[in-house]
Amino acid sequence: MIALLQRVSQARVDIAGQTVGAIGPGLLALVCAEPADTPAVGLKLLNKVLKLRVFADGAGKMNLSLQDVGGGLLIVSQFTLAADTSGGNRPGFTHAAPPALGESLYDAFVAAARAAHPQVATGRFGADMQVHLVNDGPVTIPMRLTA
Repeated sequence: MIALLQRVSQARVDIAGQTVGAIGPGLLALVCAEPADTPAVGLKLLNKVLKLRVFADGAGKMNLSLQDVGGGLLIVSQFTLAADTSGGNRPGFTHAAPPALGESLYDAFVAAARAAHPQVATGRFGADMQVHLVNDGPVTIPMRLTA
């Protein structure tokens, strides 16, 4: 499973002009399932996301996690994270999970996040979404975990 994390001061997802998910300070997690992924891989990734120390402590060092600071978590599905750009100028997406599997794994990731963290917002799988964010830092962390 692939995630691209962005530390944000605020972020929201709009669909057809309506805001469907929004957070204040926290993490925006763009997530992508791959064909060999399982809910267990998603849970392992989620645990890393929640414990990743990317927020400043009193000394200004990145020593605090999302759980430590009580920030929001905005989870957005993004199959394009699995893009293959090795040939030609048009990316291929065969490394992304098929839509039914991708949606199932995304839903499991979101359910686990809601069970583990008090402030979770989401986009909508497969929708045409506009993601608005203010990247804080900027801090952007790519993550990939496999089975």
